[in-house]
Amino acid sequence: MLYRDNGRRLVLALKHGDRHDIGGIAGVWMSRAARPLIGPETLVAPVPLHWTRLLRRRFNQAALLSAAVAREAGLAQCPDLLIRPRRTRPLDGFGRDARHSMLDEAITVHPRRVHLLRGRAVLLVDDVMTSGATLSAATQACHAGGAADVRIVTLARVAKDP
Repeated sequence: MLYRDNGRRLVLALKHGDRHDIGGIAGVWMSRAARPLIGPETLVAPVPLHWTRLLRRRFNQAALLSAAVAREAGLAQCPDLLIRPRRTRPLDGFGRDARHSMLDEAITVHPRRVHLLRGRAVLLVDDVMTSGATLSAATQACHAGGAADVRIVTLARVAKDP
């Protein structure tokens, strides 16, 4: 869905409004949308939060969505496949190049999960794609860890201005 109007309200309710119930139905929608991207051995993983942001927010909305997508698709999920060892500033208000620069090497594969990744297809899950910088950093980390293929699914997408 587009990240505006009701789509934006839905994402914000999940992310900041303690509406975890949205994750279940959104996972069904996302799983259906991602069906052409999924193989039987695909590993589903959320985009990670830095531990300080996770502590503040109390949950990772991408992990809720990832679990629902995996459950609906009957796939394995690894909620901590990726980690964010370097804290980055919130990306709101920054342009595409600044976002990519700030996320350079900010996401890596969890050292104890590398064996799950090697040679497999990965479906990365996140709530919103704005510039694609976070998903690009997560994709690069998966490839560096030995993933055979990386695909993405998000609940919402920010529309580009014409």
